[in-house]
Amino acid sequence: MLRREDVLFVDGYNIIGAWPELASLKQEKLEDARDRLLDMLSDYQSYTGLTIIVVFDAFRVPGLGSSFRHKRLQVVFTRERETADECIERLVGELKSVRRNLYVATSDSVEQHVAFGRGALRLSARELKLEVEQSRRDIEVAIRQEPPVKRNPLDGSLPADMQSRLEQMRRGWTGNRSSDGK
Repeated sequence: MLRREDVLFVDGYNIIGAWPELASLKQEKLEDARDRLLDMLSDYQSYTGLTIIVVFDAFRVPGLGSSFRHKRLQVVFTRERETADECIERLVGELKSVRRNLYVATSDSVEQHVAFGRGALRLSARELKLEVEQSRRDIEVAIRQEPPVKRNPLDGSLPADMQSRLEQMRRGWTGNRSSDGK
């Protein structure tokens, strides 16, 4: 089980290609598949509290790469001539720590072995999908089980005279007014 202080690196395009819902979106428009993946991972991150870094391969795109936040996710587009695998390997090396686990989510077996060799744990695209789906089910169950919010949560926990005084204050009456309202 992943813990709050753990870091999850996600090979974005590898996951898009491995999850049927995203693979079909990719056929229509790659940007839509990317956005859907980021939304799903953002919900998962909110539920688990993990730090999630999603890396997209921009190997043939000229430039220095880019990094931005999508909700609380860190999204990285690699720099020119750097693959997502190389970027993830570099980041794993930079963030390796005794106090937390690093996970790499990809179905690329070579990348899994290299990441493991650098101290990260492997998570296949299928395993990540199962984790994301389970978190969604857990959230739905929690929402259905939430008790209705009481209209006045202080009702019954304050003495009657205090409730009466607060109600008078709410209505704008302080007890210091004369009978003519002045």
